[in-house]
Amino acid sequence: MESPVDTPRNVASLLLRALLPIAILAAGWWGFSELSQKIEQPPPQAKETRTLRTRVVGVEPIDYPIVVETNAVVQAHNRVTLTSQVRGVVVKVSPAFEVGAYFSKDDVLLEIDARDYRTAEALAKSRLESARSALRLAKLVEDRKLRLVSSNAVSRAEVDAASATREQAEAGVKMAQTDLDLAQLNLERTRVLAPFDGRVQSKGIGLGQMADTNNPLGEIFAVDFAEVRLPVSARQREFLVLPEFSDDPPVEVMLRDGISQASDRQWRAKIVRTEGVLDPDSRDLFAIARIDDPFGRESGDPPLRIGQPVTASITGVVLRDVVALPRAAVRQLDQIVLVRRSDQTLLPTTVHAIWSDAQHVIVDRASVPSDVWLATTPLVYTPEGTPVEIIEGPTSSEAIADTAKVDSESAAN
Repeated sequence: MESPVDTPRNVASLLLRALLPIAILAAGWWGFSELSQKIEQPPPQAKETRTLRTRVVGVEPIDYPIVVETNAVVQAHNRVTLTSQVRGVVVKVSPAFEVGAYFSKDDVLLEIDARDYRTAEALAKSRLESARSALRLAKLVEDRKLRLVSSNAVSRAEVDAASATREQAEAGVKMAQTDLDLAQLNLERTRVLAPFDGRVQSKGIGLGQMADTNNPLGEIFAVDFAEVRLPVSARQREFLVLPEFSDDPPVEVMLRDGISQASDRQWRAKIVRTEGVLDPDSRDLFAIARIDDPFGRESGDPPLRIGQPVTASITGVVLRDVVALPRAAVRQLDQIVLVRRSDQTLLPTTVHAIWSDAQHVIVDRASVPSDVWLATTPLVYTPEGTPVEIIEGPTSSEAIADTAKVDSESAAN
């Protein structure tokens, strides 16, 4: 039997057990109520609208003169290896026969010991005099026997023998004269003469050395004019009128220094002929341009040296009624972006190039609509109809390269 003291303890234990779940539920409901309340956030700002910006140039039709660029090396039109026609010791060398020295036609470049050849000339003269004396005697004998044969003082056989002796003497004179001519020619050949106005490229002999017909004395080249062998591709030939025959008019060419791109030196040349065959490897046609007075001896112009690389600009035909697009504004060889003048919206366009060079891409006038500008700023996103803002500033094709970086940043904004 429970005591009175145990009864209140049981009641308290029962109440504690009943209130604990209720307290847990109440705490969970309060936490849920607090966490489920919406947190007020500031309203999102409206996204800033960015407008494409670009520079533009006009696309008016023009007449565009073609200038073909090609590269070559200057070469001498006449290069000669000097050799001696007689054998002997070199006894004199002219100051003009030094590497790089100039000389004129018929200048004596060097002399070979001529004593043996003077002796040979003197002997040949003596033999010629002896042959002439023998001929005079033979003629006298023949004439006397011709007078005596009519009186039967001599036989006909003696006359014939006298005539044969005279003919033999005549042949002896001719032979002696030939020997003299050869001796005199060899004597002249002891003096090596310049065959033209030129310059010494190399020297292979000096004072006291033995000159021989098999050993070269040196190499020289002419300086009256030089030549440049210009390769012209099949594509370039479509826009050039090159001389094919000797009476065809020459084509103007401007040459620039191919070594120093910063040099402003220029030389005028003219294409005077073309080679008759195509290069077997490249299928290029070589046009021969001539440069008069390449070393400036008469004109005073800067010298154009043999072996110097040059860049040639050849005057071609004139393309009529075409549009010249700045090369920097043409993407992927045939893609341009136009801007309609009426509403200043983009008009991407595909074009076909008639001609292109380092500065321009030339297209037919019909391929570009009227009343438009050409966008020159590099644009990544160019959907048709997109409005653009025109950037004020330089609009020439020369300014495109200088402003490309700035324009790209402007287009991104």
